[in-house]
Amino acid sequence: MKRYLLFFFLLLTARAFSQDETIKKLQSEAAKDIKKDPADTIPKIWRTGGTVGLTVAQGSLSNWAAGGDEFSLSLNFLSSFYAFYKKDKHSWDNTIDVALGYVKTTSLGSRKNDDRFDILSKYGYELGPKWNLGMLFNFRSQFFKGYAYREDDRTLSSNFLSPAYVLLSPGLDYKPTKNFSVFISPITVRWVIVKDDSLAAQGLYGVDPGENVKTEYGAFVSANYVTDVTKTLTYKGRLDLFSNYRDEPKNVDLYMTNLFALKISKVLSATWSLDLIYDDDAALFGPNKNSPALQVKSLIGVGFLIKY
Repeated sequence: MKRYLLFFFLLLTARAFSQDETIKKLQSEAAKDIKKDPADTIPKIWRTGGTVGLTVAQGSLSNWAAGGDEFSLSLNFLSSFYAFYKKDKHSWDNTIDVALGYVKTTSLGSRKNDDRFDILSKYGYELGPKWNLGMLFNFRSQFFKGYAYREDDRTLSSNFLSPAYVLLSPGLDYKPTKNFSVFISPITVRWVIVKDDSLAAQGLYGVDPGENVKTEYGAFVSANYVTDVTKTLTYKGRLDLFSNYRDEPKNVDLYMTNLFALKISKVLSATWSLDLIYDDDAALFGPNKNSPALQVKSLIGVGFLIKY
């Protein structure tokens, strides 16, 4: 009888030990990291995102010996969205930038200090690792009326679609890195639109007096650069150059935007935007208000900036 009991005990012990080893093996297998086969990775076809920012500044003075405006208020809105498509040898990059600014002071009254919307769309077919055969479309204008101020007088200088620039450009797109690209086209057509009849009658922005559209042919270069300078500082820049073959081709039109954004907290950021424009046909400056000049706009603000 004792021998049977001993045999039964040894059998139970062996079975328990076997189950324990099985459990340990299952636990070990469950704890292992599951690695996805790189061959199964599906590339992301669309990349979308953007930023929306709002800066507000307000000041007031009362019996202030140093002088100044009793009241001042400025509001600036800035948004930038992108949608990038990439599949096989085809790519399609789209960006929309919108900027609106408003300032009010007791001495100057209400004025806008920023007004712009810019749509850029670029298709590319890959020729090599860094070169694409492409087609670029750009539309740029503003929303509201703009005035040139001189002492107590103001003169209408711009309006919705006055001017507006529509550009269609076939060319080559060079992308040495994911953050930088240069589009080059020796054959580009650009339409300058002045929809406001009162401005068109003056022949502003290069249109013939009384006409609303001017067609130009020339060479075009567009360079774009986006980078994270640091973990909290980002930069986005664009430079467009256009030479009109028909009229003073050496006088190259320049359009440049720069935006620096410094992240202070999750939604609070400091921004600096610097825009440079030279248009040989924008003869609105100088002592007689009939000469072109380099236009410079610089805006610095602290406010809300949300990234998508």
